Parts: sequence; C-alpha cells; structure tokens
Amino acid sequence: MQISARNRLSGKVLQCHTGAVNAEVEIDLGDNDRLVAIVTMDSLREMQLAAGVEVVALVKAPWVMLMTGSDDFQLSARNQLTGTVERIESGAVNAEVTLRLAGGAQLTAIVTREAVAELGLAAGKPATALIKASHIILGRKKS
Repeated sequence: MQISARNRLSGKVLQCHTGAVNAEVEIDLGDNDRLVAIVTMDSLREMQLAAGVEVVALVKAPWVMLMTGSDDFQLSARNQLTGTVERIESGAVNAEVTLRLAGGAQLTAIVTREAVAELGLAAGKPATALIKASHIILGRKKS
C-alpha cells in the first residue's frame, strides 16, 4: 500500500475505551511513547481492534503542531510526544521539521518558517509534537 501521509507510526493497541458512537484506542509505540486515536465504533468492530493488535497510526504532517518550553502549561491535546529535532528543511514559507522520538520513531510536522524561528527549533534541540486524537487514522493488516 502506498499512502501520502508522512507519519506512519507502528505500535500495539494497549486498550480500547468504548462509547456510544466513538472509541478511544490507546497505542503503545514503544519506549513510553503512546498515542490515543478516536475511531468510530463501526471501525473498531470492522478492524477488530483490541489489546495486543498491531496497528499503524497515520498522521498527515500539517496536522502535527510543535511546541517548546511546555513545562508551564497543561494542554488538552491528548497526544504529546517529546523528541529531538533531527532535521529542518526550509521552503519559501513553510518548513518540514522531523523529530526523533525516544523509541526511535520519526515524526514530521509542517510549520511556518516563522514558527521555526519563534520556537528556536534547530537540530539537536528538544520539541514536543501535539496531535489531536481525532487526527489519527488507524490501519491494520487484514487477517
């Protein structure tokens, strides 16, 4: 399968919390990195998502927000993944920023060049990626 989403994070489902319409699916990416995705109950059933199932989480790079100096704030974003800036590729307006997470996974964000400067982003510096749970698409191999 070929897909345009830049971020493809592999992991295992830790648990699912079901509701009337949606479910929260918690995914272990390794080395204490975790994601929570919101899926419909239909998707949960059709994909047979349950603890232990291997999944891939797809996130488009523009859906990833970055922040630095987060010690003073509590945020409502469910997914806050801290890593180290691995590289920055600047364009005329935007920049592609790639973080390396503790477990080794890469996560890429598209932000403005102005944001890169304001946040002081540079290779080797820490940054946190914020991703809304509803911006994660889950996939799994058919059994």
